[in-house]
Amino acid sequence: MRGQSLLKRYAYATATFIALTGLGTTTKSQDLPSYMAPISGRTVSSPADTAVKNVLALNTGMFELYDDAAKIFQGNILAKHPVILGLFSGAGGRFILYRPGVAALEAPSVPIVYQLLKSVDHSTMALSQVVGPYLDNPADQSWRGPMLAYRARMQSALAGLDGISMPPEWRDNDRIILQNNIAFMDDCLANGAISFAALEAFAKKQAPYLKEDIAWAAQTQVAHWMKVLADWKKMLSGDWDKTYAASNSIYATRQNNVLFSVLGQFFGPEAVNDRLILIETISFTMTPNDMMEALTRIIADRSDGALFFGNYYLMDYELMGGDARAAIVAESTKLGTKPFLPPLVPFGSKQWPMRITPGPGPSSIAELP
Repeated sequence: MRGQSLLKRYAYATATFIALTGLGTTTKSQDLPSYMAPISGRTVSSPADTAVKNVLALNTGMFELYDDAAKIFQGNILAKHPVILGLFSGAGGRFILYRPGVAALEAPSVPIVYQLLKSVDHSTMALSQVVGPYLDNPADQSWRGPMLAYRARMQSALAGLDGISMPPEWRDNDRIILQNNIAFMDDCLANGAISFAALEAFAKKQAPYLKEDIAWAAQTQVAHWMKVLADWKKMLSGDWDKTYAASNSIYATRQNNVLFSVLGQFFGPEAVNDRLILIETISFTMTPNDMMEALTRIIADRSDGALFFGNYYLMDYELMGGDARAAIVAESTKLGTKPFLPPLVPFGSKQWPMRITPGPGPSSIAELP
């Protein structure tokens, strides 16, 4: 914040200096002292260009005003409402509870066995990344070094598996996965080539064991967070009905999002897209501050929607979306094409913020052959 403040003051001082010295105007550069020569020059801006820039500056200036107001709004929200953030992480997620007048409370992490199961599964799927670029290409041996290094890690993990605390059935399953991984790598190294047929056979061999690990990891993660949220709901008591919650998701984790789905069990259908919000992002992880800022913006924009248009949830949607939809229909008519658009849903819809329309085909790993 201090650096940003210094930058703003520097920019202001520079602009003031330019205005006072006449730089950027029609002053001739030869009339200026020699030490000004490197940065002096004549600029040209037509009245129309200047008018456009002045109008566009209103939009850029808006964001600074938004940021300043958001800090106040966030303080007001946290002074009146408990807030739960469910953040994606490689450790099975993070849950943080904010309560008015009380220090933030972070829940205990998911038991480490969750990460162990996931790490073993990922080690198998990572092999496809190691060999993928070199399939059926024996002339290229650049894969050998990375594979030998990864094999050493795999062997170390297998050697220490008995020292890990987990149910015996889970350990036996992971031992088979690691042994199969090493056998596949040894075959590739011995043959000096990687065939797609060998990779495909390896994947099919490992799939049943991977499915077991995935199921156990999900059970571990869900059981942990369900208990945490049950305890928090009991602790908050009557304040639960005014609690906000948000979890984050990228595209790949949007469908059946674990953290959001667990939150949904405690908030119920009426809170979905109201007090329970899924925040989409371009990366797996977000900081708590980023999440809180995003949630604050959503809540604050709702007040704008009610103030200007009379609908509290309007700003949850693309503001121009409805008019753009009508424009698409009109333009499609001109082109002689049939519009392809999703059905209209009302502002304030309580539908899950992910695909909910049933259809044919498998929809879970358990349904795959």
